[in-house]
Amino acid sequence: MARIQLENITKKFGKVTALDGISLDIKENEFFVLFGPAGAGKTTILNCIAGIQMPDEGVVKFDGEIMNLVDAAHRDTAMVFENYALYPQMTVYDNMASPLRSKLYKRDEAYIKQKIEEVSKMMKMDHLLQRLPSQLSNGQKQRVAMGRALVRSPRVFLMDEPLAHLDAKLRNAMRTELKEIQVNFGTTSIYVTHDFMEAMSLGDRIGIINKGKVVQIGTGDAIYYMPCNEFVAQLMGDPEINLIPGRLEKKDGGYTFTMQEGGRTYVLPKDKDLFAKFDQLGASAVDMGLRPQNLKYSFTPQEGYLKCTVYSYESIGNKSVIVAEMGGQQLRMIAPNGLHVKIDQDVYVDLMLDHSMFFDAGTKVYQSRYNEAEIKAVAKWED
Repeated sequence: MARIQLENITKKFGKVTALDGISLDIKENEFFVLFGPAGAGKTTILNCIAGIQMPDEGVVKFDGEIMNLVDAAHRDTAMVFENYALYPQMTVYDNMASPLRSKLYKRDEAYIKQKIEEVSKMMKMDHLLQRLPSQLSNGQKQRVAMGRALVRSPRVFLMDEPLAHLDAKLRNAMRTELKEIQVNFGTTSIYVTHDFMEAMSLGDRIGIINKGKVVQIGTGDAIYYMPCNEFVAQLMGDPEINLIPGRLEKKDGGYTFTMQEGGRTYVLPKDKDLFAKFDQLGASAVDMGLRPQNLKYSFTPQEGYLKCTVYSYESIGNKSVIVAEMGGQQLRMIAPNGLHVKIDQDVYVDLMLDHSMFFDAGTKVYQSRYNEAEIKAVAKWED
């Protein structure tokens, strides 16, 4: 159990800056998720915490103690790698036992057997213990790698996309198991993923990482409903948020929004705090953000609805996604399964403006009814 602090961490590989002044404060016993696109620097952060790589600048602290000069073996971390890193000549049992047989963390064989039996049953792989890694599927190898980390009680668990190679059913089950494991073990956990659902379901807090920088930190709900910019808004959501370019105009004590594509003008719902923000910023060119669940559709003409055509219809499990097109603007909407939808047929779309977000068209920054201090307090937004 440890509080992990990174202060102004910079890491370069030649001319490439992988981490650019990263600062994080991860609380004791917290399940903290690092979320971002491929190549954002998430794995490099884990490696710097584990001691596998040394930062060029900045400080890594465990419970206030500077760890920069402590080698990886003595940091007492357990890491699950994306590429498994199993010993090919050892059985699953021996792979899982290897941390507890090392000189640093040596335990007696009775304890090792009890711990392996406990973890292997929990991860539904107790029937695999005498197999070699070459006899396992990728998903089974991933579970062994996780099990090897879980048999120890380290100061911090570091997990680099540990569910990436599991099948969909097992991945969903393991999300639940991971959260329960973390609560039961009471260990600080740092989890890397580029899967939105994993980040939302697992993290006590989420750190959004992009191009080696921290973009935003907060709870899943805080980031989802108050993304600091368009990048975060697009990242947090599946299907992706709709961004509709247009212009704001002040009228009769309120504001109107005119779509760039099609020129339709909407009167925004009364919101004095949001209108005061618009007055303060003086922004006129904006992108309006609407989540797919906040658009209504009809296949028959409706008053006030936009006439579009169906660009695509995709069933994704318990729901479907309709993509409607109007000129160059595409709009994504959630629909129930079982609809009979034809490509290029007419569909009529209504925007639920009371759920809209606004972003400055130039800076792409979120324009909200909250001031910067309130956003930082609620979402722990870091510049």
